[in-house]
Amino acid sequence: NARAFAEAFGITRIYTDYREMLEKEQLDIVSICTWPHLHAPMVIDAARAGGKAIHCEKPMADTWGAARRMAEECERLGVKLTFNHQRRFGAPFRKAKALLKQGAIGELLRIEIGAGNLYDYGSHTIDLANYFNNETPAEWVIAQIDYREERLVFGMHNENQAFALWRYKNGVYGMMATGVGSSLVGCHHRLVGTDGVIEIGPSGENMPTLRLKQFGKGDWEAIDCGGEGLHGPGYIDRAIADIVAALREGRESELCARNALNATEIIFAAYESVRCRGRVDLPLTIEDNPLVDLVNKGELKPKPKEQE
Repeated sequence: NARAFAEAFGITRIYTDYREMLEKEQLDIVSICTWPHLHAPMVIDAARAGGKAIHCEKPMADTWGAARRMAEECERLGVKLTFNHQRRFGAPFRKAKALLKQGAIGELLRIEIGAGNLYDYGSHTIDLANYFNNETPAEWVIAQIDYREERLVFGMHNENQAFALWRYKNGVYGMMATGVGSSLVGCHHRLVGTDGVIEIGPSGENMPTLRLKQFGKGDWEAIDCGGEGLHGPGYIDRAIADIVAALREGRESELCARNALNATEIIFAAYESVRCRGRVDLPLTIEDNPLVDLVNKGELKPKPKEQE
């Protein structure tokens, strides 16, 4: 609880109402670590209270409209808004991006993702796909899901399995399989190019975290990541350091709202594709969360299960 946290870290004041804190304190950076449905109102309140920067947990918000509004309000007020897509700072992902820039696999053609779900876990993995593709926005998305057993993550519905395909504006394709279907991909990310393949987190025992295969040059080559895996507490430290440095240097952080919106749009467009039973062209103009809407209307009837 707040009191125990304050005692452990030498914090002199605690609040049970964040609005009271915003009113009484002169804050430089506000960190928001609540469940997704609270992100937008808390971000907007913090921005209007006059802080310089806000760092918020992912996923961005519970609806596409809320995600856009929080970003738009911070932009209007000149507040730097960032999101906790800290895995960008892990060695496997940094080194994979460096290999791409070096031309190790030629021209990037396709990014394949295997993940637990689209909305919660996918916020990380799709953000990473966008990172590998130089933050290029997507132009369309098509998807289908299976949602037979209720799965609530931080209060939000997440499908049991899904398959999604999208194309970026530069012609690169993204493909994602979630849940039990993620075994179709067999790794965390696969980057397919004209001259080779990069795999991050390949399935199997004793597999390297990062490996490279160049066509016509033999077998897979393990890439040293200094012992770092797909997750690591140091990634958050690096993310926070980038946010602080960006504020001091007057530049945009990699974790900016613009980049987070690119990933969030693909997620909600995938669910919209399920609802409209077809391809969804971007930009996405809906306001709601299509998956929640399908459940509320009874078009999807997941069997109730305990919340994670």
